[in-house]
Amino acid sequence: MAKLPGLRPFGCSISTSSINVSDAASDNVLEVRNLVTAFDTDAGQLTAVDGVSFDVRRGRTLGIVGESGCGKSVTAMSIMRLLPQPMGKILQGNVQFDGVNLATLPRDDMRSIRGNRISMIFQEPMTALNPVHTIGKQICEVLTQHNDLEPDVAWNRAVEMLDKVGIPSPEIRATEYPHQLSGGMRQRVVIAIALACGPELVIADEPTTALDVTIQAQILDLMKSLQRDLGMSIILITHDLGVIAETCDEVCVMYAGRVVERGDAKELFANPRHAYTQGLLSSIPRLNGVPKSRLTTIDGMVPALNELRPGCRFCPRSERDYEPHHLEVRPDFVEISSGHWVEACPVCT
Repeated sequence: MAKLPGLRPFGCSISTSSINVSDAASDNVLEVRNLVTAFDTDAGQLTAVDGVSFDVRRGRTLGIVGESGCGKSVTAMSIMRLLPQPMGKILQGNVQFDGVNLATLPRDDMRSIRGNRISMIFQEPMTALNPVHTIGKQICEVLTQHNDLEPDVAWNRAVEMLDKVGIPSPEIRATEYPHQLSGGMRQRVVIAIALACGPELVIADEPTTALDVTIQAQILDLMKSLQRDLGMSIILITHDLGVIAETCDEVCVMYAGRVVERGDAKELFANPRHAYTQGLLSSIPRLNGVPKSRLTTIDGMVPALNELRPGCRFCPRSERDYEPHHLEVRPDFVEISSGHWVEACPVCT
């Protein structure tokens, strides 16, 4: 297959010899440090992401997990610079992508990276796709925006992408509209658009939430297969710990706008140290459990943005005894073992 101008051909992984593994910085495609994102509201400026830090290694998958309202999607939107304007603002922190701070990058320069070198798979494909344009035209738009391709070359590439993500009769599907496709096929189209330019990093924001378990498994297998072929890195945002365990190399557990625990997936699942992580894991239904027994839950809800305290934010839900000062002083984020970090609240760890 001929290589199209400006694009990485399918089936070609990134050569590990091109990565200087002795240099820690070069092994990371993305480094987020102390990210703070807020929104201007009628009630004042409210912080939704509060000092979040993590790395994404080349060719690896980082999972971000937590309940709804924990700041997962806002973190992704901050990286992509897709916050609603003028309300959403990055107040502090660095988002280093290949040596460039995306948080302060001029808008035009960010537009050249977004959809090209960093892509996003959105949660709901029906709202991510334009209902009045054909599938093929929407994929072509991404290709022509970032690459100097003739219309017929871009169209052939769009058909090729649909075939790559497992859509049957791609030549026909490219001429159809989103409402003519099933939910699973629409999600495959969104993945095709995200991968059209061969990005180095893909952010998948709950890509399987609205799908049944069979289609969900197919989408996850597809993403893993494409990752092996293209050598890309993935940030997978989800509330499903089963998906995290199956697909991710490293995990960030977020609660109330903060990362409360971070580490290797196997280590974190085997030895969860924060009370919130333990609560999430204990809430997973198990086949070897007592039949008809009550499922374990975490009482209460994630606090609203105008109710966030400066100290530990999980103490009130932890069912453990705590003192008022635990809610007023932010715990240190410490490394308890190699690569395993936790917000060291004396109550919750």
